[in-house]
Amino acid sequence: MRLMIHCQQFSSMDFDEFTGTVQHRLELPGTGETVRAIRATLSTLGRRIPAGAAEDLAASLPMEIRWYLTGAVDDHGQRFDWQAFVDRVSDIENADPSDAAYHAQVIVDLVRAQVPGSDFQQLRDQLPESDDDENWGALFELVDAGGWETARGE
Repeated sequence: MRLMIHCQQFSSMDFDEFTGTVQHRLELPGTGETVRAIRATLSTLGRRIPAGAAEDLAASLPMEIRWYLTGAVDDHGQRFDWQAFVDRVSDIENADPSDAAYHAQVIVDLVRAQVPGSDFQQLRDQLPESDDDENWGALFELVDAGGWETARGE
């Protein structure tokens, strides 16, 4: 019972609220584009991190969103850098790489607000943040700036 209460504390959004928030923040025209951006980001992220870390991160997300990190991924723990991540997200989302990178930052910031801090820190620990090609710090730029609301002045 305690675990259920713990998860409910963080998982306050359902699928419609999650996608609606992403759509608003990214100013996307429709639900299809929004779901494609979420799927592209989270399924690619799920391929990069170990299965256990993906399951931990996904546990507090809406069931339909959780699937992109876990069930939709058949090969967790792949090694690729930030630029390869952006390229993969861009291809899946059918978006310009700079748009795909920004979309990923916004989606990860929303995920951060939905999951326990320890699970989000585990994600960060899986992704090296340095000055070389593995610089995953770019994924967390919005998070580190105080989140989307702070960056947008809302």
